[in-house]
Amino acid sequence: MDIHQKIGELIERQTVCAVIQVLQAEGSTPLKAGAKAVVEKSGRIWGTIGGGAVEAEAQQRAIQACDTGQAVVFDFHMKGMQTRDHEPVCGGTMRILVNPCEAGHAQVYAEAASAVQARRSGVLVTRISQCTEVTIGWVSADSVIDQAGFPDGEVLQSCLKKEVPALFTNQAGWSEVLVEPILPRPHLVIAGGGHVGQALAQQAVLVGFDVTMLDDRPEFVHPDLYPAGVMMRCRDMAEAMRELQLTPDTFIVIVTRGHQYDAQVLEACINRPCAYIGMIGSQRKIAVIRSGLIKSGAASEAEFDRVHAPIGLAIGSVTAAEIAVSIMAQLIAVRRKAAVTC
Repeated sequence: MDIHQKIGELIERQTVCAVIQVLQAEGSTPLKAGAKAVVEKSGRIWGTIGGGAVEAEAQQRAIQACDTGQAVVFDFHMKGMQTRDHEPVCGGTMRILVNPCEAGHAQVYAEAASAVQARRSGVLVTRISQCTEVTIGWVSADSVIDQAGFPDGEVLQSCLKKEVPALFTNQAGWSEVLVEPILPRPHLVIAGGGHVGQALAQQAVLVGFDVTMLDDRPEFVHPDLYPAGVMMRCRDMAEAMRELQLTPDTFIVIVTRGHQYDAQVLEACINRPCAYIGMIGSQRKIAVIRSGLIKSGAASEAEFDRVHAPIGLAIGSVTAAEIAVSIMAQLIAVRRKAAVTC
């Protein structure tokens, strides 16, 4: 469940709780700015800001905040020198906001959750005063340009473009202002519900992808094979691909049962906007498909060059599950713009 949806639900149910959120992270830390969780008065936690000692500290402060109703900001240093001590030795520093939930926050978190579900973008703006009073606001992506004051439209657009939160200090009378882009989850379309496709769908859900599975065989798009939330389309895979709305946050993996199906699906998406296209197969198979698509005019050299084929990172994978791991690692590397050989 999206963390914003969970926070909104707890507030609507009048559950006493507090949000813990990373405002800033410097050096080596378990998670970065924007990570958040919600802690009930009982101590039950939903989400994570990285686990370990920093989360335990924030969790205890959240329980206290549930009683006092007072927000608090604290810095957690991971600069211990002895491995036998309890003090973390990673070397980084995390600045944490602990904010008791109020009824007025419910609508803000609901809007953020609704945007994620509808594959829309926006920003959450958290303002903290000198006396640690906190206000939270939501601005949809289509209205950021109209924002005046601080943060104005230019600041909001910049954060959305960079896709990373930004913390500003001493602006417009506020001690700290966190601008947090809220983006739709990446959408993974898998063509082929065989062993690799099934294993990949399982892993993709775990790391935060929305997943759509395409196959023309009913037994390979049965709900029992996939986690809850995976969308399934049982029909001609190339036709289904043409009907899908592909966007710059769409990832496509082609792992059908035969080269002819691979070629048809690839032709249906190769010249459309997406973040990633990958196709399984040997070097010879890939060369044959490449030659056919280019000779027919279905794709240009440049369009085929962006296809990741052979698919996945070279980790020596052998089994279907291992191949799925190599593909998932490549998807994450592309999504996070990691400097690895993809």
